[in-house]
Amino acid sequence: MTANAFDDMADSPPPIRPGVRPVRPRHAATLILLRRDGPDVRVLMGRRHGAHNFMPGKWVFPGGRVDRTDFGVSTASELSAPVAARLMKTAPPGRARALALAAVRETFEETGLLLGRAVPKVASVGHGPWRDFFAQGVLPDLAPLDFVARAITPPSSPKRFDARFFMADAAHLASLERGADCGELDEIAWPSLAEALDLDLPSVTRFVLNEIPRRLTDPSRPAPSLTFQRGRQRLVEL
Repeated sequence: MTANAFDDMADSPPPIRPGVRPVRPRHAATLILLRRDGPDVRVLMGRRHGAHNFMPGKWVFPGGRVDRTDFGVSTASELSAPVAARLMKTAPPGRARALALAAVRETFEETGLLLGRAVPKVASVGHGPWRDFFAQGVLPDLAPLDFVARAITPPSSPKRFDARFFMADAAHLASLERGADCGELDEIAWPSLAEALDLDLPSVTRFVLNEIPRRLTDPSRPAPSLTFQRGRQRLVEL
């Protein structure tokens, strides 16, 4: 692991000023969707609008902050036992599940793609930010999710996230046809893994992209966790 793994994730933040307390990280989640219906594995990437004050113009995986409604959402399936166990090394059960749901919800909001299963009737159509998701007649499907990595933004950043990176095969999407999205990403693409590495990426995104082939070869591989301890970057396995 290189010393600059967190560069760009924090948008090149200045050093912490003496007497200034670091911002508390917000829990967030990201979903890496893979397509294997061609000669090369392809990954869903989105480019952030240039007007954003956080990582403008960078190519990223869809994702965002955990919302309080993510803690009480009905699902078509739950996380697999091994994935839940890895997540719960750093999060209580309720938050572990909410992180997975946040990844699914944010992916729908940012790309219009649904990781879910059709059901005859969805009772929670009016459930806050999940309203549009449930209006599609599906429930979120957590069983296909794998937990790939965790990363916490450096203490010197004015915006900090405790982000978990999930991965799923696009074959589990309700459809590859995109619905309406929120417009936070100005371009969506499915580059091959090699092509994705040539994009303008945050360093932490590049690190996770390099983790994907290893994960595909060894699904039982521990998830790397990039954190800070006493001001120093620390890499552990979950």
